[in-house]
Amino acid sequence: MKAKKLAQFFNLEFFGNPNDIIEGISSIENPKKNHLVLISKSKFLNKDLQSCFLLISENLAKEVKDENIFISKNPKLDFALISKIFTTKNNSYCINNKLDLEKLPLKDNIKIGQNFIYGKNLVIEDNVVIGDNVSLGHNVIIKKNVKIGDNVFIDSGSVIGSEGFGNVKNSKNEWIHMTHLGGVEIHNNVSIGSNCCIDRGTIDNTTINSGVIIDNLVHIAHNVSIGKDTAIAAKVGIAGSCNIGKRNMIGGMVGIVDHINTADDVSISATSSVIRDLKESGTYTGIMPISKHDTWKRIALWITKLDKIAQFLKLKSFRL
Repeated sequence: MKAKKLAQFFNLEFFGNPNDIIEGISSIENPKKNHLVLISKSKFLNKDLQSCFLLISENLAKEVKDENIFISKNPKLDFALISKIFTTKNNSYCINNKLDLEKLPLKDNIKIGQNFIYGKNLVIEDNVVIGDNVSLGHNVIIKKNVKIGDNVFIDSGSVIGSEGFGNVKNSKNEWIHMTHLGGVEIHNNVSIGSNCCIDRGTIDNTTINSGVIIDNLVHIAHNVSIGKDTAIAAKVGIAGSCNIGKRNMIGGMVGIVDHINTADDVSISATSSVIRDLKESGTYTGIMPISKHDTWKRIALWITKLDKIAQFLKLKSFRL
């Protein structure tokens, strides 16, 4: 799409060559040439973005000297709306037998390796790559832009590549969904249990690295990266854009909020809530009885100080 057409369609102010072509949208983490990038914070302006188109607020635009800038009153909302333009039509194929498998548009946009085992009602969408020695259970859904490595097992009812939960409010306080254009990469020797949901990335891919084992009923949100040889027990929920280290062990019913990073060799006790980065290896536990939120905040504040208070009292007693 030409820059001037995009500006007119979304009522944006544009500085640059109006006839330049925008080829798509890309993330700030992996900006691509001739793609539109959302700039939400000034710290992102330190990146090399000269070959990109920038969608930015009027305040942040004052810090940018280069052209190819779209100025928006609500950049996140406009980015969500623009994402819908660059989505592509998608086909779904239901596979129950060898004949259904042979009807797939193989080599064109779907590739399947050797020794492929599958159950009933398997659904595969466009732009899917499946490696060798892969086993998919009954009612598994592999949505578009998913790449599965070798020696992967996915049990019945799991959905790989579902649409992520990315939404922005408009001026009427209504939710506008952001179309997710990324995919999912599952590396070699991964095991995924029944009824798991792994969302595709907003723009870049969600990644499950080699050797990961995942129990039943686990949700992994968009743009998450799970490190090599990590084990995740049942009913774990990992919110968007988390980076889980290598060889982590995550207990049942753990909840991890968005944009969390964990170090390698971290263990998280069952039912813990992870609300901050875990920067060192070791075992972590975050469990508190349920209470009203204001009460919980006061209790949590004192709990974080208890060790220092105890050390102070011990030192004071020793001096006496």
